[in-house]
Amino acid sequence: MLREGEVRIPSGCAISGIINRSGQVFSGEDIIQSIALMHDRSNGLGGGFAAYGIYPEYEDYYAFHLYFEGSEGKKQTEDYLNHFFHVAESGEIPTKKTRAIKNPPLAWRYFVRPKPGFLLEEENEDEFVVRSVMHINSECKGAFVVSSGKNMGAFKGVGFPEDIGEYFCLDKYYGYSWTAHGRFPTNTPGWWGGAHPFTLLDWSIVHNGEISSYGANRRFLEMYGYKLSLQTDTEAITYAFDFLVRKQKLPMDVAIATLAVPFWRDIERMIPEKRVLLKAVRAMYGNLLMNGPFSIILGSSQGLIALNDRLKLRSMVAATKGDFLYLASEESAIREVCPHPEKVWAPRGGEPVIATLEKKGVQGYGTQYEYAGVSY
Repeated sequence: MLREGEVRIPSGCAISGIINRSGQVFSGEDIIQSIALMHDRSNGLGGGFAAYGIYPEYEDYYAFHLYFEGSEGKKQTEDYLNHFFHVAESGEIPTKKTRAIKNPPLAWRYFVRPKPGFLLEEENEDEFVVRSVMHINSECKGAFVVSSGKNMGAFKGVGFPEDIGEYFCLDKYYGYSWTAHGRFPTNTPGWWGGAHPFTLLDWSIVHNGEISSYGANRRFLEMYGYKLSLQTDTEAITYAFDFLVRKQKLPMDVAIATLAVPFWRDIERMIPEKRVLLKAVRAMYGNLLMNGPFSIILGSSQGLIALNDRLKLRSMVAATKGDFLYLASEESAIREVCPHPEKVWAPRGGEPVIATLEKKGVQGYGTQYEYAGVSY
């Protein structure tokens, strides 16, 4: 039996991300290989992936990935979906029997569009889907939504990430952007719903660290209808980005500055326009400021963003080669799949790395002022 001090926790979890900015799709093999190299940063209690561009034949439908722990929750969920949505296709998510994966829940996916007659006045489809996700997670017994975006999906569970990747046959999927996570739970239990990534619509978050401001963040989000029911602080990060960017319509760089806002002493040195803006952001959204050590990768249909806490208490490395941007907790995880990158660097604390997809028909993140970040 291991005693206190005999367990090595090398800065907690592992995260990794790869995007091809031109929209070229590639298989999940590289992201599995990258996250597998950081095996020792996990302990088998959580692993997962988010993939973008994997369902082009249903790109106009919301792809609901759900896990069920019993038949009752599945029936309740399907009754709800069939009543409020047009269901174009549904079926079990393909899996491969893997020795390392024990007692998995039933994994099912549904390609759906909301029925217009059920939308509230001035409500769009995205808002209706968010309400539906909150309802299923809180009201349907033994059911929880793994992902709900268009042309994307999350695959996660209890196990090492490479085992989760094998279990869900991710080498058979092709996407233009991938993120991965290997979890070392500290304050929350290791269970299938608590594994990363956390998603809402096409947002996905993989996170290494701890959000010590979770209580204040959660109370603020719950005032606006979000229900945090998955027992982890990372869920709050996902919903915070959704609230700031989709609901409050803030440019992405302002949303980033809300969650990892510069110190007051740094704000006072800024030019007047930036100083006024960031003081206003802190006054309006102060309860969404994320405290604690963290490094995150935010995925969406528009691209990838990597961000450290202001003091850079968790590691993050970035690299580029051609149209590819690579992100990982360790440089070795990047060189495992890209042995000779053109550029490698460690982003500073609070400095985002932004990779915007340049695929035809996809718009990048909005910007109102120049933020101290690095864009590709």
